[in-house]
Amino acid sequence: MKKLVMTALVAVAAMVGVGHVANADALDDIKKSGKIRIAIDLGVPPYGMTDDKMQPTGLDVDAARLLAKDWGLTFEHVPTTGASRIPALQTGKADLVISSLSFTAERAKVIDFSQGYAVLRTVIAAPKSVNVKSLADLDGKTVGTVRGTTHDTQLTKEAPKGMKLVRYEDDATEAQAFLSGQVDIFSTAEMIVPQIDKKNPARQVELKFVLDNFKLCVGVKKGEERLVAEVNKWIQANLKNGRLNELNKKYFGSDLPDLIVKQ
Repeated sequence: MKKLVMTALVAVAAMVGVGHVANADALDDIKKSGKIRIAIDLGVPPYGMTDDKMQPTGLDVDAARLLAKDWGLTFEHVPTTGASRIPALQTGKADLVISSLSFTAERAKVIDFSQGYAVLRTVIAAPKSVNVKSLADLDGKTVGTVRGTTHDTQLTKEAPKGMKLVRYEDDATEAQAFLSGQVDIFSTAEMIVPQIDKKNPARQVELKFVLDNFKLCVGVKKGEERLVAEVNKWIQANLKNGRLNELNKKYFGSDLPDLIVKQ
C-alpha cells in the first residue's frame, strides 16, 4: 500500500514538473539568463553593418542595444543573413530578430511579429539631372526594378501606361545596369541608393521620391505571447520618448513616418 502511495506521489510530482516546464516561456528564460540574443544581419547598411574597427553598428544594432539596456540585460549579437533570420528563431539560436525584417502574411505563418519600430522605404532613384517627382512623371520613361519585389508589384499596378518596366533578377544586377547606363531611372530600397552613389559618384544618383513605407518589426518565435507583449511595450515607450525617432534621424536624416509613430 505504501509503495502504491509513493508511486502515486511521484507521478503527481512529475505531472506538476511537466506543467511547470510547459508554462515556462522565452521571457522567463531570457530574464533568468541575464542576456538577450538578437539576430542581426550586418550586410544591410545602414540597418546592420560594421564600423572602421569591424564592430557591429547600424540602426538595428543600436535598437537592439537600447532594448537590452532598457531591460537590464547583456546584449549578445547573433550573426545572421536574410535567409537565416527566421530559422535562427525557430532553432533557438536567437531570442529575437531585429534585422530589417518587414511583416508579411507568409512570414506571420511561421513566426510572430512586434509592432513596427522602423521603416524600409521603397523609392525611385535617378541621376540628379533627371526630373521626376511622382509616378505620373514616369510616363514615357524606362524604369528598372528587381523582379518579384514589392516595388516591382507596385509599379506594375500603379505606374502610367506609357512607362516601360525592365526587370532585373537582383539588386546587384540592377545596380550594374544603372552604373553602365543601361537604365537611368530605377526602383529600389532607400538604403541601396547611397551604396550605388559611392560606387560611381559620376552618375550623381539621388532619391527622387518615395514609393511606399513598410514596417520593420521585431521577429519572435511563434507562440511567445508574453515576449511579444514586452517588446511592444518597449517599442511604444521608445516611440513616445523619441529614442527610436532619433535613431531614424541618425541613419536616414528624417523623422519616422506616421505609419510607425501612430500605430
